[in-house]
Amino acid sequence: MERMQQYTEDEIVEQLRDPARQRDAFARVVSLYGEKLYWQIRKMVLSHDDANDLLQNTFLKAWTNIDYFRGEAKLSTWLYKIAINECITFLNRQRNMNNVSIDDTDIFLLERLKGDEYFDGDEAQMKLQKAILTLPEKQRLVFTMKYFDEMKYEDMSEVLGTSVGALKASYHHAVKKVEEFLTKDI
Repeated sequence: MERMQQYTEDEIVEQLRDPARQRDAFARVVSLYGEKLYWQIRKMVLSHDDANDLLQNTFLKAWTNIDYFRGEAKLSTWLYKIAINECITFLNRQRNMNNVSIDDTDIFLLERLKGDEYFDGDEAQMKLQKAILTLPEKQRLVFTMKYFDEMKYEDMSEVLGTSVGALKASYHHAVKKVEEFLTKDI
């Protein structure tokens, strides 16, 4: 499976470099990575509508910068970086609009989630999301990538530009904090 994925990605990158095939190749990129990126974004911003907007921004930014993609990293890594940067920019803008410090809990996200018609989680899922929102942004990002996406630390390292050891430590601390939050009333 990994070999096939690598071959497909290499083939797409080659097609992206060919002006005659670039549009079709980019349509394949959207098709291949759209759902994965959507869920990564959704885990960061929680709202379906915001996630859709940010996914569109991610692909728009990728398309306008496709000529700058050098292929030093995997295409999927490059797309994840763009998506995560779009999310961080969005979250910082939301914090400013809501007068929330970067160190405070992003409760405004939880309020949006409660009003999101596409959220079908129960009370336990809402409590988990609240626990995750108490994490510092970097720990939250590492936690969601590892816990929900089961992403390998090596892949996370490429996307986030952080050492594997630091990522493992962040995840460990995040898990402890989430466990404490979830068990404090028991």
